[in-house]
Amino acid sequence: MRNLTMLLEKREQEGNLRALLNVENLIDFASNDYLGLAKQLATYNSAGSTGARLLTGNNREAEDLEEKIAYFHKREAALLFNCGYMANIGLLSSLAREGDTILYDTQVHASMRDGIRLSKASAYPFYHQDIDHLEKRLKNTKGQCYVCICSVYSMSGRIAPIETMLNLCKKYDAELIVDEAHAIGVLGHQGLGLGEQAFAQVVTFGKGLGAHGAAVLGSCVLKKYLVNFARSFIYTTALPKSVYASISQAYDLFPNMDKERAMLRCYSNYLGCASHIYFHPMPGSSRAKLLSRRLAQAGFDVRPILSPSVKRGREGLRICLHAFNTQKQVEDLCRHLS
Repeated sequence: MRNLTMLLEKREQEGNLRALLNVENLIDFASNDYLGLAKQLATYNSAGSTGARLLTGNNREAEDLEEKIAYFHKREAALLFNCGYMANIGLLSSLAREGDTILYDTQVHASMRDGIRLSKASAYPFYHQDIDHLEKRLKNTKGQCYVCICSVYSMSGRIAPIETMLNLCKKYDAELIVDEAHAIGVLGHQGLGLGEQAFAQVVTFGKGLGAHGAAVLGSCVLKKYLVNFARSFIYTTALPKSVYASISQAYDLFPNMDKERAMLRCYSNYLGCASHIYFHPMPGSSRAKLLSRRLAQAGFDVRPILSPSVKRGREGLRICLHAFNTQKQVEDLCRHLS
């Protein structure tokens, strides 16, 4: 955290510190709404935001939503991004600097990997969910170290041992970053995810929450830093107000959906999987695609996961469970798989 504060202070001393502004009731000579369509489309609740948040795209709705999200997750601050991919790109490419180190689980999402590639830090993978290998890596890091994991891995449905990793990061003065894309809405107290003690959480709204967009959760210093250094935030048009409304409504609903979360746990227990994602191995792209087609003929929409999304020889079908599925549907699917 000290490094981030120093960089922010340096930028302020140079007179270049960015800050979000909420300007209303002025004659617009700043936005990108060249034809005035954003104002016309507002009647249909689908207007564009007219610019990046640092220019004309900031508004009370965005700021209120960030406060609401931070409050729900018991974090100091939240910063909205247009999608999870952009959140991971912006966070990792700006946070880890030259002389720093990033350690990442071999099965983290592609957006994390791309963010890591764009940073100037040294980066090293550790074996999937392997605590001993992670500790060996931590013993040899330089500069500030960031450890990147997913709370739920999208291809296997495995759940990360986050508490163990938090203790290990504390031991070696490293910071844990958790991608909560497949946990938010489903896992943790009220579906708020599993990484509430991590340095940063990336929560996305296009999966369990049924909306669009993403947010990085963390400290006020981290938010201020990202506003100033995260290029995928600075240089993109903000989300429209209608999306903020959808996200806000999702936060009104999902914390109270304990019945639905219990249903998902019931189905995952029936399948013998760790979470609401079950991976059915079917090595070979042609075999995986054939089984997917046969399931479709039987009335089931199950998609194959092929190389290079997974390593060659580790293809298969990813089954995503839903609270609206019935017990009979789950049983019938298992029968067809077997």
